[in-house]
Amino acid sequence: MAETSILWLRVAAVLYSLGLLHAILTLIRKRQYLFRIALGAFSLAAVLHGVSVVDQGIITGHFPANNVFESLSLCALLITLLFLFLYRRYKLESLSVFIFPLVFVMTLMASLANPVSEWPSAAVRDTLLKVHVVLVLLGYAALLLTAVAAIVYLIQERELKRKKPHQFYYRLPPLGTLDDLISKAMAFGFVLITLAIVTGSIWAFVEWKRAWIAEPKILISVVTWLIYMAMVFFRVIAGWRGRKAAVMAVAALCCSAITWAAHTQLRTLLKP
Repeated sequence: MAETSILWLRVAAVLYSLGLLHAILTLIRKRQYLFRIALGAFSLAAVLHGVSVVDQGIITGHFPANNVFESLSLCALLITLLFLFLYRRYKLESLSVFIFPLVFVMTLMASLANPVSEWPSAAVRDTLLKVHVVLVLLGYAALLLTAVAAIVYLIQERELKRKKPHQFYYRLPPLGTLDDLISKAMAFGFVLITLAIVTGSIWAFVEWKRAWIAEPKILISVVTWLIYMAMVFFRVIAGWRGRKAAVMAVAALCCSAITWAAHTQLRTLLKP
């Protein structure tokens, strides 16, 4: 991508990051934080993002969706414009919790098209990789807790419908406690996995140059993150509980197991 286009896109990504911060605080605290500031930054970022896309089209002389980076950028811009339209018309603030992180991650990945020469130092390289792996493992631990709590929730719910519950029923936590545990574990897991995607993309961008976007580890991680996002979306917006939530949690856990297996090879990339 053209240097000026990348510059505008990276500035837009910085502004979009305020939306990510808003989403993180909202999921963890369950209250709207920084929404007005994040929305203002999001709107300004949309303008700069549009400048980047138009600039790329003018410089290259073709429609700005010629490769995966340009396509990500254009798609993120269209999602941004659609959200701003829907918000202006319907005031759908709750969607920002999902749209803001999605647009930020897509824009960040699109802005990592032009490779840098090398790492500032081996210590920076290894530290960023270790932070990424720790965030991934913590996120998957939260997802595992979510899946276990969801399954126990189903067992508890089934036992409640029996005229004579089994003895172990009285040892299970109340449904309200389990539901609260599922919500909190899911929220923290999504935040951790999102931050892992950000750090992992930046590390891969420097380490593998332009080819980083085609790495299977990156693809698997992004797919897992999207499934996690869908799970959070359906629970928070659509109010999914019980069996549907448990199936989504187990599906996300299975996908994360594949990603974890791919990440076990990352230790070989650490420099002695």
